[in-house]
Amino acid sequence: MVNVHALIETFQRLYNIQPRVFSAPGRVNLIGEHTDYNDGFVLPMAINRRTYVAAAPRSDRQVLVHSLNLKEDAAFSLNQNQPLERGNWANYIAGVTFVLQQQGLDLRGLDLAIDSDVPIGSGLSSSAAIEVSVGLAFVTLSRQQIDERGLALASQKAEHIYAGTQCGIMDQLTATTAQKGHALLIDCRSLVATAIPMHLDNAVVVVCNTNVKHELASSAYNQRRTQCEEGVKILARKIPGVRALRDVSIADFEKYQSELPDPIDRRCRHVITENHRTLRAAQALRFADLDKFAELMSQSHRSLRDDFEVSSRELDIMVEIAAQHPAYLGARMTGGGFGGCTVNLVRRDLLDGFRRTIEEKYFEATGIKPAVYQVEADSGASELR
Repeated sequence: MVNVHALIETFQRLYNIQPRVFSAPGRVNLIGEHTDYNDGFVLPMAINRRTYVAAAPRSDRQVLVHSLNLKEDAAFSLNQNQPLERGNWANYIAGVTFVLQQQGLDLRGLDLAIDSDVPIGSGLSSSAAIEVSVGLAFVTLSRQQIDERGLALASQKAEHIYAGTQCGIMDQLTATTAQKGHALLIDCRSLVATAIPMHLDNAVVVVCNTNVKHELASSAYNQRRTQCEEGVKILARKIPGVRALRDVSIADFEKYQSELPDPIDRRCRHVITENHRTLRAAQALRFADLDKFAELMSQSHRSLRDDFEVSSRELDIMVEIAAQHPAYLGARMTGGGFGGCTVNLVRRDLLDGFRRTIEEKYFEATGIKPAVYQVEADSGASELR
């Protein structure tokens, strides 16, 4: 947990002024993987791990940043409008300010101190948490106006241009619009986000971090996007009105599947069936049908493993260990794949034993210590009062 008092004390020591504090959550995607860039549906929830930004306005156009996590400092000018050197962590901050200014907002320089308990590189969207929390700080302290969707889109654009990651909108939209105690069903075409109450009763959501991220994740992600686009071109010649895989029904896919070469047919099958699963999962969650929800999670993992081929040995081991425990209801890999985390639906009364089993058996199988966190559905970005 972030110690907000320690963050404020650090800020005061560095800048000799009282800050205001803003925060935004990480997120875990419950189901709906690799559907976002296919105009489809996703079902994430914000988690009670957050990035906190202590901030105060300056009299000039400079931005000074101190990261408590990295124990590093950075500085840039709001006038430069160019990314910092490649790979610099402060590009997530600078990029948001440059995009907001390009959209006509009149920003002022800030002193910043940042702390976070969203694990970096785990697939829990630490980047969106910092982009959105910093963006909210700049907009508020510069006395400007932007709505939640606008802040999400500006943060996404900053990540595309300045951080070099072609992410979908799910992470940033979750970080801005999430509601406590709810998941979000997001239509990635219209950007309509519908809050789905999480009636979990005796169940909890548990994230298990494999603590592995394979190097091919980025190149494979881009390849999958291209394969989906190829599938759309072929199917659009057969099915009127197809702009993205979201527009293809399961029945139409089965009718024209033979027109698609391998592996494009399997990539398309995953996305088309995953959209269907996501809508059914949202309905199951709404009516507290946890057995159905858990079954859909497990189907999703098999599809990601076999059809989309973005799982990994470590992710599969983690899911298999979970499935053998009495606490298990459902599990799947979450995020882009090739490492990162699994998301699990687990019986609350058996949680401690589940955690110990994951930690022990995963280490036995891989030699890697995992991280296991119970998470609750949290709210979107806000200022601490």
